[in-house]
Amino acid sequence: MRHGLANVVPDSTSRSLWEIVRANVLTLFNAIVGTSFVVLLVLGSWQDALFGLAAVGNSVIGVVQEYRAKRSLDRLAVLESPVARVLRDGSVQEVPTADVVLDDVLVLRSGDQVTADASVLESGGLEADESLLTGESDPVDKEAGTVVLSGSILVAGRGMARVIRVGADSFSSGIAADAKRFSLVNSEIRNSLNRILRWLSWALLPVALIVANGEMQSRGGWEQAIASGAWTSALVGVIASVIAVIPLGLVLLSSVAFAVGGIRLAGNKVLIQELAAVEGLARVDVLCLDKTGTLTQGRIIFDGVHELAEPAEPGWERALGWFAKDPEANATSRCLEAAFEHDGGNPAVSSVPFSSARKWSAVTFDGGGTPGSGTWILGAPEVVLADGSGGADAAPAAHAALGRAGRLAESGLRTVVLAYAADTTITADNATLPAVVEPVVVLTFREQIRPEARQTLDYFRDEGVELKIISGDDPRTVAAIARSVGVDVAEGYDARKLPADPRRLEEVVANNTVFGRVTPHQKRDMVAALQRRGHTVAMTGDGVNDVLALKEADLGIAMNSAAPATKAVARLVLLDGRFDRLPAVVAEGRRVIANIERVSKLFLSKSSYSIAIAVSFGLLSLQFPFLPRQLSFTDGLTIGIPSFFLALMANSSRYRPGFLRRSLLFSVPAGLIVAASLLSLNLYAQTTGAAGAAPESLQSASVLTLSVLGLWILAVVSRPLDVKKVAVVLAMCAMLLILITQPLVQDFFHLARPPADLLRAAGAAALGGGLAVELLAWIHGRMFPR
Repeated sequence: MRHGLANVVPDSTSRSLWEIVRANVLTLFNAIVGTSFVVLLVLGSWQDALFGLAAVGNSVIGVVQEYRAKRSLDRLAVLESPVARVLRDGSVQEVPTADVVLDDVLVLRSGDQVTADASVLESGGLEADESLLTGESDPVDKEAGTVVLSGSILVAGRGMARVIRVGADSFSSGIAADAKRFSLVNSEIRNSLNRILRWLSWALLPVALIVANGEMQSRGGWEQAIASGAWTSALVGVIASVIAVIPLGLVLLSSVAFAVGGIRLAGNKVLIQELAAVEGLARVDVLCLDKTGTLTQGRIIFDGVHELAEPAEPGWERALGWFAKDPEANATSRCLEAAFEHDGGNPAVSSVPFSSARKWSAVTFDGGGTPGSGTWILGAPEVVLADGSGGADAAPAAHAALGRAGRLAESGLRTVVLAYAADTTITADNATLPAVVEPVVVLTFREQIRPEARQTLDYFRDEGVELKIISGDDPRTVAAIARSVGVDVAEGYDARKLPADPRRLEEVVANNTVFGRVTPHQKRDMVAALQRRGHTVAMTGDGVNDVLALKEADLGIAMNSAAPATKAVARLVLLDGRFDRLPAVVAEGRRVIANIERVSKLFLSKSSYSIAIAVSFGLLSLQFPFLPRQLSFTDGLTIGIPSFFLALMANSSRYRPGFLRRSLLFSVPAGLIVAASLLSLNLYAQTTGAAGAAPESLQSASVLTLSVLGLWILAVVSRPLDVKKVAVVLAMCAMLLILITQPLVQDFFHLARPPADLLRAAGAAALGGGLAVELLAWIHGRMFPR
């Protein structure tokens, strides 16, 4: 391993510690804050540099919370880490994928995800789906001498292959690292916040220039301000305006909300492969469910044999015994092992393994004409007998078998037909059904319905989420099981009739609920059809046949029993396989979305009024009405402290698209109201000379007005109020009263009691602004009813 011959790829389910630190510390806004902090220290105004401590605290909290989430998710990821089967010392061993070394011989089976590039030594109908690597949608036959690529998914057959490239040298290492890399940005919330930050970045320089000019003009002009040294206080005002525009805690709180959500879900045995997936399920409006392993427990139970002819073709029991013993048997065939034995009498000369695309498997015995020799085919009745009418004698038997299988399927049983073809050999190289086959027996199987399935589906229906049940089984069987869990459906749609035209496919998928006989590629196409209609789609599954659909869906959800390839592409893994965990995921996502929208209104209102104040005061050549330390005071009381509590509170509001539009349509008008209130107060003071004797009196009145309006906005965005929210608002009001009456606080924040007339003016400005905020909240509520 030290020489690079081991299959170690720098890949993880989460960002590294350095990436976390870099994302939380090395940002444009932190650079601006850091520079401003240093400038104030140089000027000797260390009291005005409090915002620097707040920025450091934000970064530390962000790093700690995300690192906690990383450790929690990484521990779960280790428990779910994939293994590879290798042939060592003459025996098949399971080893971690990282322990696969160059020249190891991989033992490959259907459902595996190949762990390293390897040259095929033996192939028994081996087929690989390389669509995740190359985009090629059709499975590729892998004969001896061909190369099977790491990351590809084996959809049929078995084989052995010698590892030729490992680790970073393998074909998929870069693709896999990118596909599985942890991300916090693939969501509506993160994309909206990033857009806001870009807008504010462009606004900072013009705002700073306008404020700088206004500050200098208010001090007698540029020449006089520079000559008198008043430029230092002007620079403090510029820094105050710039820092006020930056929503320092907004990105922090969104990251913390995602991280805490991930930790909470990890405690509920839900592995989040990507933290943004916490938000994902709450946005979903269509949930596609694979029947087996999701609605049912995934364990198939053999029910019985239904003979189709008297006497039946001899040797059918031995044939079923062979299918059950086949190393590459699927779950349906394996459950026949207890009922049927293969005595090894007639040797198999060729076989075709089962695949979800074909929906049948076959074996040919060489018996020299003895009973049981010939070809036996086990698979879906509609597929195996579709061409059974090719002979006049076979047609009535095929139709009778299809009718009997259909009646059994309508009762909710899974049906499989065993058919016989004499003097015919089917090979993996030419996997084609004979024109004429003789149906021998119909086999029926039962599946155990998950006890929580009905309740969980009821929950999603009540929440307005549309359900689509998709399966490879007979549509009548799927419809019967759907009815047993409360889905109101008369019959299932046979996916073999799905139109190829994309627009017609969209209509069929939209107008039907239950689909049967769906191939893996059809599942993916159905998900894409729903997405083209504007839906946000989640897909659940546990089989390799679900991989393409899970990858295509907005949110892929894998069960604990899923194939390694299925878990690799899923964003959520239900570690205990409990379908009823999904409502908790929805609730957590709703909490994150609704709370981030709530606190974003606080931060964006602040950015809005900061820009409006800076521009209006600068154009009117008025001094900026706050010192940086005073803004730190108001920000902490009205935004910083309460938003932290609001971001983590319970919130069951349903998801509604348009997060950014709703936030801005409240925040921008609210910011303009605050700016207008402060501007009217300062113009009153300038015109009446109310603050001429004590400039800090006007600043104090402005601080009081801003604090009251900030708390008013806090009370509005906290609605609907409950005991906890009321406690937060009242605590901030009490803290304001305590702080502004303490002499030490007044000295530190450069506050003084305003004269009576200025105090009355501040009260009037705050009251007028508060009533305007109430009117805004009423209008906003009518525009966007809850």
